[in-house]
Amino acid sequence: METGTSLEPEEEKTSSAKISMPLAGMIETLLFITDRPLSLKRIGEIVKEKNPAKLENAIKELEENLNIRNSALRIFEIAGGFQMATKPEYAAIVRKLFADKMTLKLSKAAHETLSIIAYRQPLTRAEIETIRGVDVIAALETLLEKKLIRVAGRKETIGRPLMYETTPEFLKHFGLKHLEELPPIEQFEASEAESAQAPLKEEPASDPLPPQPPLIAEETAQAQENSPEPPATPQS
Repeated sequence: METGTSLEPEEEKTSSAKISMPLAGMIETLLFITDRPLSLKRIGEIVKEKNPAKLENAIKELEENLNIRNSALRIFEIAGGFQMATKPEYAAIVRKLFADKMTLKLSKAAHETLSIIAYRQPLTRAEIETIRGVDVIAALETLLEKKLIRVAGRKETIGRPLMYETTPEFLKHFGLKHLEELPPIEQFEASEAESAQAPLKEEPASDPLPPQPPLIAEETAQAQENSPEPPATPQS
């Protein structure tokens, strides 16, 4: 009498089901459930597909299917990976559901500090303070807590001070694939130069500051008030 034979058909059925799962379906599952962007390499490791071209084609197929169905979801390439999220026009109702979790409030000092780091990273606290002209300890602590910046190492100079850089969370928050998508800093410096030629109503008597990068976070917040909000990631 043989034992355990009754399990073999079921095992074969399960194995067959796993093999027959469409690649696009597996990727859709991963992108829907993840709370952070997944790189093409990471997706390939999970679905056991080593051919990047096949993975990219499957993602394109998934995007086309979402468009055909006029789905409220879409695939975003962001922060070095892919993630499924709501279309911008549906962000408002998602924010109402997760209002307490989706609010990212930063002070003006934190906005300025983050902008400087974004455009000139990596750099030390002393270098940031030279640009801003004021102490930035509190702003750095806030940005570290929000995971918008991180320690990039130590500068090989006297005292070996810590250097700071932006994180993938920074890219994700501002909807950027990579840092190269930041607007060219030259256009803001030119704008500041033009503004400097115009008469000012009030001018500080001392401590003039060098030209600073744009307040990207503040500008983004203002833009959100006058235009469709950025996509909100579904919560699992």
